[in-house]
This record gives sequence, C-alpha cells and structure tokens, in this order.
Amino acid sequence: MTKRHVSLPPLAEEGLQQFIRDVDERLSSDEEDICDVVEDVLIDLFGDREAYERWQSGGEISPAERVRLQGYDPCNATLESEYYAEVETMEEQFERSKYLQWLWRQFDATPMADNIAFALRFRRMLAKHLFDECGDNCRFFKGITFTYGHNIAVGDNVVIHDDVHLDDRGKLTVGDRVSISDDAHIYSHRHDATDQTHINNYHTIIQDDARVTYDAMVQAGVEVGENAILAAKSAASKDIPAHHIAAGSPAESIGVKEGWASVADPVEDANVERRDQRRIPHEVPDNMEVFDEFNRDRSPPDA
Repeated sequence: MTKRHVSLPPLAEEGLQQFIRDVDERLSSDEEDICDVVEDVLIDLFGDREAYERWQSGGEISPAERVRLQGYDPCNATLESEYYAEVETMEEQFERSKYLQWLWRQFDATPMADNIAFALRFRRMLAKHLFDECGDNCRFFKGITFTYGHNIAVGDNVVIHDDVHLDDRGKLTVGDRVSISDDAHIYSHRHDATDQTHINNYHTIIQDDARVTYDAMVQAGVEVGENAILAAKSAASKDIPAHHIAAGSPAESIGVKEGWASVADPVEDANVERRDQRRIPHEVPDNMEVFDEFNRDRSPPDA
C-alpha cells in the first residue's frame, strides 16, 4: 500500500463533523432557500459576517465591498454554462445545480480547501446533492470543474484529482474505483467541424477500475473500458477495450495489461469508434433568441 490513514485532532474533527452535518441538513431541507444556504455558508467561510451585517443594516461600505458581499449569493452569479442553449429546457434542474456548483467553486477559493481531511468530506457531501448519483467513499480534490453537475453519475471509491474538468453537457458516467488524474479532461459534447456553433451531446462512460492518467483527454461519446488505462497526455477518440492500455494522440491500444490477456479482446480488434451509439438527441425551443458570439457566416461554398 502507498497510502496511510490521515486524521484531524479530536476538537477539529468534532467541529468539522458539526459543520458538514449542518450544511448537509440545510441543503436537504424543503423549507430553506438554497441561495440563502449557499450565501450563509460562504459569508462565514470567508470570515465576512461582520461586514455583511453592517451592509444589511445600512452601514457604509465601498463599491468593492458591495460587489464582494453580493457575490456570496449565487443568485447574483453567472456561469459559462448559462450561455448554452439547452439550459432553456432544464431551467429548474439547472437553477439548483448552478447554486451548488457556485458553493463548490467558491469553497475551493478558501484556505480550508487545502485542508485535505476537511475538504474531501465537504466536497463528497456536496457531490451527493449536486450530481445525479454519487457513491460512497469518493475523493474529490481541488479545482474540479463541471458544466452542470446534474448529468454526472459517479460510483463508489472514485478518486478525481486536482484541476480535472468533467464536461456533462451531455451525460457522464464514472464507474466504481475509477481514478482520474490531475489536469485530465472528460468531454460529453463536441462541436461540428464546419459550423462550430452546432454541437452534439453524447454519453461518455468510464467503466469500473479504469484509470485516466495525467493531462489525458477523453472525447465525447468514448467508453473507457473496465480496468483500462489511458496514458498520460493521450487523447481518446475511440473506445478503449477492457484491460487495455491506450496511448498517443489520437490514442490507440498498445497492449493488454499483464495477466489479463485471457479475458481481454485482442489488440487487433481494438481502436473502434462507437460514439454514434451514445449520441443524445436534444432540442431547444424554436422561439429562443440565439446569441452568436462569432457573428460570422462560414457556410462552405460546396454545401
């Protein structure tokens, strides 16, 4: 084994448990407004209660203080994913996941985010509210980002390291005991090669016991098979069969893990693209006002 158990001193542990339990209960309550919960938690985590109460009582504050204090309320925040057209079809679901994602992101900006024994349990509690599914004993490290959060399903004992991006514009399923290393990117949508404003959503799957290693990328609709490895800095655009090791950009199977050849597909049968089987149809309202950030016509002349 390469790891050891880490624990906090008893009084710190007692305070940690009480805090996480309190936030968990408030997020689970049908009687509390989730914006109020997030705002309260962030005000206290950033140590701004005195300034906030001075502002609320009509005291004088600077414009910068006002912006800071307003920013604790997720109702006053915007995220990149709000630009995406399909948000129009998931308004209630997105509203909740946006507020929880704001709490996750802002927590990561506090000093407590580096206290591993605290931060891992706090994020694990949040994930059970934010994700579609979250199993037991997961470890989520600092700087993880999502598109929405509510289209992610994670199994038991999953480890996701620093600065990983989990794109769930489509759907993302992560199996049990999966390890995703620092700086990896897992996608579930892709842009059309001709018209970059057109996207297709997919179901991306990382099966049980798979490893996506440092700075690797899994493209939308790819399945990383059970017990498979995607090597560092590789980009998977095709399925990786169970027990295989894939490397390169684009990644290809370079072999089977030692001791697994009897239950693995041969290498010559690997490197098959099946993303179309996992495409997710989606529609947006016909009357939606389209925002085109590029404002250009790149229609091909031969179309």
